[in-house]
Amino acid sequence: MSIKELDKKYIANTYARFPIEIVRGEGSKLYDDAGKEYIDMGTGIGVSVFGVGDKEWIEAVTEQLTTLQHTSNLYYSSPCVKLAEILCEKTGAKKVFFSNSGAEANECAIKAARKYAAEKKGAEYYNIITLNNSFHGRTITTLAATGQESFHKDFLPLTDGFLYADAGDIEGIKHLVNDNKVAAIMFEVVQGEGGVVPLDKAFVEEVKALCEKEDILLVVDEVQTGNGRTGALYGYMKYGINPDIVSTAKGIGGGLPLGATMFFEKTENVYTPGTHGSTFGGNPVSCAGAYSIIKRLDDAFLKSVEEKHDYIINELGNAEGVNGITGLGLMLGIETKKDVNEVLKYCQENGVLPIKAKNKLRLLPPLNISFEDLEKAVGVIKNALREEI
Repeated sequence: MSIKELDKKYIANTYARFPIEIVRGEGSKLYDDAGKEYIDMGTGIGVSVFGVGDKEWIEAVTEQLTTLQHTSNLYYSSPCVKLAEILCEKTGAKKVFFSNSGAEANECAIKAARKYAAEKKGAEYYNIITLNNSFHGRTITTLAATGQESFHKDFLPLTDGFLYADAGDIEGIKHLVNDNKVAAIMFEVVQGEGGVVPLDKAFVEEVKALCEKEDILLVVDEVQTGNGRTGALYGYMKYGINPDIVSTAKGIGGGLPLGATMFFEKTENVYTPGTHGSTFGGNPVSCAGAYSIIKRLDDAFLKSVEEKHDYIINELGNAEGVNGITGLGLMLGIETKKDVNEVLKYCQENGVLPIKAKNKLRLLPPLNISFEDLEKAVGVIKNALREEI
């Protein structure tokens, strides 16, 4: 039986896979089982920020793998401490908790927000406001935090205590705060799965001011927007705000499972021994790889991300078949006049692998993609968007 047949037989039927088997890669190039070459414009949904086969990442992971692959959090271990230190130095965070995924990082943030509010204001302050069209994960609690009913319907009842408002509706959020006992407000600065939609800067500033006035925690979900993806180390930095908790995952691990929840001054001591944990959290191999990534995301590199953003916008912003482009950095959503699935199919047939978010073509290329590969990919996408194709 072929891999596709075996997959259908043995893998849980949760993914509508594209009819492509990827067997290897190098940089921003991927190759299928027939040897066909593709330019990677999806990076495993924003994960492989330095592409495939990144030498520095491989060296860091290999050295750690041959030294110690796991020790548990019963003992001290250098890689997670080094990673926590550099994250704190670069963000101003005070403490970090490591887990294995974005959903876990968000679970950690939600638990911390509720614990903080319960201790400071009372156990009835457990509600968390999130935004309609948001996405925060697929566990029962992070599904509840997700402001999209389509993700809820098969798994009711979800965890109680989540309230939803529209992005941009500061008055709606104020009403929710006035009418409920609220622990935190949580959002993504760019709603990735919701269609790559950035929040308005004035709205974000108003939410931050409201949180400060009401002593409500501000939690920013940087699972997809983090680790250089938006052209800043973390997307919230483009908005000039200081959150109380930041979650991240995806790109930080470079391809190995890793989530991180960063706690700032208000929340640095919310967790005490025994109140949270993770068997694989802070895994030495994952953290060694992540350290090699985070240390390279300096100002010069982030400037190159912005330059590539500008190139894509200049080439595709007014191109035939484009209704508009949203996003920040190398996290972009193209609203297409044609059915986005037709555009995806053409791109795949012609050696380019973008993905989609709702009705938009989504671009999440490696942050270090060469301009040569980027130009080729943009050329194919331009052709795919044309009405006559």
